[in-house]
Amino acid sequence: MTPAQSQYMHDDTAAGITLLTTGTLRDWALPMPSPDGDKEERGRVLIIGGSSEMPGAVILAACAALRAGAGKLSIATGASVAKLVALAIPESRVIGLPETANGGITAEAAHALDGLAEKNDAILIGPGMQDEPAICGFVRELLPGLGDAKVILDACAMGIVRDAQEAGETPGHASGGNRNDARTADRQFLARFAAQVLLTPHAGEMAHLSGAAKDAIAADPSGAARDAARRWNAVVALKGATTFIAKPDGRLWRHEGGNIGLAISGSGDTLSGIIAGLAARGASLEQACAWGVALHARAGEQLAMRVGPLGYLARDIAAEVPMLMHALGSH
Repeated sequence: MTPAQSQYMHDDTAAGITLLTTGTLRDWALPMPSPDGDKEERGRVLIIGGSSEMPGAVILAACAALRAGAGKLSIATGASVAKLVALAIPESRVIGLPETANGGITAEAAHALDGLAEKNDAILIGPGMQDEPAICGFVRELLPGLGDAKVILDACAMGIVRDAQEAGETPGHASGGNRNDARTADRQFLARFAAQVLLTPHAGEMAHLSGAAKDAIAADPSGAARDAARRWNAVVALKGATTFIAKPDGRLWRHEGGNIGLAISGSGDTLSGIIAGLAARGASLEQACAWGVALHARAGEQLAMRVGPLGYLARDIAAEVPMLMHALGSH
């Protein structure tokens, strides 16, 4: 361990932050199916995403969810690309949803998933979706019917927490209340639903969602993650070279690792798919996120050694996950 790493560990302990090391992950073992278990025991995952311009994002996320060990996969995507997605992911059931003129999914499309969404253990919404206002309307219609599923909101689907305030659902917006009133209302919005929620912003997305300056978030990422988790009543993963994962109760995890090769189109979609697959298997949202971030980073490290630090593709990442899970799960 270098002196710098030792100092990080000391600072993290003092701040109540758990550093995600190999030992930490092995002590926080993932749920495993029984040797004679079937695909139902490994869990069901539904991935909602894609668009006419970005159908590949939902394909990347879906592959990653299966590589993470989920047993059954369903995909809901825009009707214009549903056949393409079905051909690319033959392991999945694919549902085509009506689209807006701007390439989004209509709010009414949520009702096409009635009876299906609630049967899933984990639901990922957002990879490759367009038209944030439409997607926020879709998520608003969908959330009440998800039961107690574990929900991962990614990309423009995260805009629902910003939309809740701008739509006049917070005292701060509707009646000139103060900032604390608005934060209380933000918390109450997601607290209305039984579903557990994880949001996965990077610093730029966090600035868009929270209204804080990006520089301020970069200066105090652990504080920004904790504040957002409390404000939104959700698990929040603030992604970056160092990723912070926060729960509403104040618990916080920190991960460092990976390499510049992971900064490539589709990498975030793969990460969200890994997390969804682990959550479907029975991991809590914070555990699925912690393991997902670590596996994603280590996959990048493996690819950098074999291919080089630049030039590997997001589609290559998921294939590294099964063996990495096995290695991390072995004592």
